[in-house]
Amino acid sequence: MAAVIEEHPEVQVFDEISLIEHGVRMAITKALPVGLTYPQYEVLNLIARRGEDLSPNAIATALRMTPGAITNTLQRLEATGLVTVGVCEADRRRKYVRMTTGGREAYHRAMAGIRPKVERLRDGFTQKEFREALPFLRALRVWMSELP
Repeated sequence: MAAVIEEHPEVQVFDEISLIEHGVRMAITKALPVGLTYPQYEVLNLIARRGEDLSPNAIATALRMTPGAITNTLQRLEATGLVTVGVCEADRRRKYVRMTTGGREAYHRAMAGIRPKVERLRDGFTQKEFREALPFLRALRVWMSELP
């Protein structure tokens, strides 16, 4: 007789979160304009939501990317003309990142590609269900960020 494996709810929650994250990443990746990668989309999305003049370090921190990964991603975005990386006039050691017109256009194309999936999501769940899930998810995120 096969052993019965007890599934602890905390393990199931993390499994579900992992599967959801993977599903979101795949859905977004499939909807992106040709040539735009998921990490590049994440940078454009962050700039669009938080505004211009974010430092590379602020972007890396917000997206939980290593300094090397954010440098590589920003170099690729800059090479394709989607962002500019400039030097702060007041403090020449600091840099800032701005989305170009081409970057905004690419971001809007990406969002247009994602929109049908978001609409299906809104049809599948109520705003109340999303609101009720948020306190637990936020508390779990904060708790996880405080782990040594």
